[in-house]
Amino acid sequence: MTYVFPDEGRRRVVIEHVEPQVDNGRFPIKRTIGESVTVEADAFADGHDRIQCMLQYRSEHQTAWHKVAMKPLGNDRWQGTFQVHDIGRYCYTVTALIDHFASWIHDLKRRVDPADIDIALQMGAELIEGAATRAQNNDAEKLRSFVGLVRSDENPQIRLNAAMDGELAQLMTRYADQSLAAVYERELVVVVEPVLARFSAWYEAFPRSCSEETGRHGTFADCEARLPYIAGMGFDVLYLPPVHPIGLTKRKGPNNSLTAGKGDPGSPWAIGSKAGGHLSLHPELGTLKAFRSLITRAREHGLEIAMDIAFQCSPDHPYVEEHPEWFRHRSDGSVQYAENPPKKYEDIYPFDFENADWQSLWIELEGIFRFWIKQGVRIFRVDNPHTKNFYFWEWMIDRIKRDYPETIFLAEAFTRPKVLHYLAKVGFSQSYNYFPWRNTKHELTEYLTQLTRCKEREFLRPNLWPNTPDILTEYLQFGGRPAYMIRLVLAATLGASYGIYGPAFELFENRPREHGSEEYLDSEKYQIRSWDLHRHDSLKDYITRINRIRRENPALQYDRMLRFHSVDNDALICYSKNTEDFTNIILVLVNLDPHHTQSGWVNIPLDSFGLEMGLPYQAHDLLSSARFIWNGPRNFVELNPGMAPAHIFRLRRRVRSEKDFDYYM
Repeated sequence: MTYVFPDEGRRRVVIEHVEPQVDNGRFPIKRTIGESVTVEADAFADGHDRIQCMLQYRSEHQTAWHKVAMKPLGNDRWQGTFQVHDIGRYCYTVTALIDHFASWIHDLKRRVDPADIDIALQMGAELIEGAATRAQNNDAEKLRSFVGLVRSDENPQIRLNAAMDGELAQLMTRYADQSLAAVYERELVVVVEPVLARFSAWYEAFPRSCSEETGRHGTFADCEARLPYIAGMGFDVLYLPPVHPIGLTKRKGPNNSLTAGKGDPGSPWAIGSKAGGHLSLHPELGTLKAFRSLITRAREHGLEIAMDIAFQCSPDHPYVEEHPEWFRHRSDGSVQYAENPPKKYEDIYPFDFENADWQSLWIELEGIFRFWIKQGVRIFRVDNPHTKNFYFWEWMIDRIKRDYPETIFLAEAFTRPKVLHYLAKVGFSQSYNYFPWRNTKHELTEYLTQLTRCKEREFLRPNLWPNTPDILTEYLQFGGRPAYMIRLVLAATLGASYGIYGPAFELFENRPREHGSEEYLDSEKYQIRSWDLHRHDSLKDYITRINRIRRENPALQYDRMLRFHSVDNDALICYSKNTEDFTNIILVLVNLDPHHTQSGWVNIPLDSFGLEMGLPYQAHDLLSSARFIWNGPRNFVELNPGMAPAHIFRLRRRVRSEKDFDYYM
């Protein structure tokens, strides 16, 4: 009979159910600089021996592992935490071994027979002696001295005290025998990105509509002139729709009409003309030098430029003639245009990711990102990534982030849940999502809980947009100015990252192209618009205040601590965010009804905020600057949407000072 044994059958510890991990380690989890990774695992062994469980981690540029002792949570569950400090990748795993010294100490404490204790101390001395052979320098000397004390003929109590010395326990943990340690079956990965991948406020604007002269095509210089306005509202990212040459063939006219008149600029997403393609700029916008100047000036204002990447071509794109194999063809030999029957998008040709020369297509598309990165772009909003090959995105993002780990990718993934999630798994830093269509308390609570409390939070970062050039929801069409204020507060406080399409948002543009449509009338997608940025009823100041609140309150800069609280009125929603140490507690109340005043009683879990029952606390409204003294968990609120549809409270506990007077902090 032939016997087949495992490599090392003397290992006794089992490690399983390590979290967090995505699809059994197939994809990395995500963090940003300075965040922590809390790892849990089941670790257990046969019998009653104590075990030692360690979390190991290292950056991709290190060879040696850092080790963190994991704490027992009960029921054979262990937990440890490490912090990430560098952009790039970290690996982490879990190891565990039988802790013979801890097991020996446990049994020693229970022994009562003197002879039994003497034999046990001799055995313990052997364990310490073994550790001394693995230690170095002073630690080895200390361990040998402990060997002498434990083996000595002195008073048994002196020997016991030496055996149970805290310093000895630390040394024995440090120099435990690792030869039979169990190691989790795989090394897991965390991708670490810039803080903007977690916390950012985006503003979308069409450069061609930035001109101060009505009807004149805007330029990058005009866009530069608008930077103080955008930065002044407190945004971090200025996102530009495609800035490439626009095709003439089948160009769309105003309101998506099939016929374009003379001078109609066409859709920026119909990319490519005789002036060039994805590596070129629209001539009327300006030169590459002017574009680089815009990036530089934006950074001087604290803004990053996000560039739109749309992998599709107009019929006039150079690729159509140079690489016809990259496109599908109809039976009559013509290139297949984009369509979603009965809709036809004849001004756009999609790439065929099943073509025989797919490797060349992948290399070319990756090169587009690399070209614009070399011009200074570090953030990309990707148009409809769910209509392109998933494996391409995984390949491309991995390659780009290995060379430029600070790069951020936002997926415009308004698609089915599993597809949206998969795009996040393959590497997209942030994702559009279904927030625009979640309006009721139940819908918002259920959806945001899913995004921030369930397993997808390890790989999917939501970026909440109340409107886009493609999305004018029914809620915004009929809710008036209050509806825009309500959706702004929700987006900016429910999510650490959010965005608006402006100036349509701050000027609450709400005219649909037709009844039942989410398309704007006179949409900027098809024509140049002029905006009166100085309108007296603009939401500019309201947006500025909210962005300032976000910057000044760390609790709003993360999604993981979002909690919803009970209100006895379904038109009111209440939720909170706080820092882990409770030094910053934000409580948000929003009237979801843009037409009527709503009131109700809110229940606040004081104990979860570290607030003492029976002591008053201050609710400081950061929007109005009003301050209220509340007592107990149950408090009354009333919100008039025409005046103030929301409260953003900072809760402050009462503290007695050294000079014997109370204040709130």
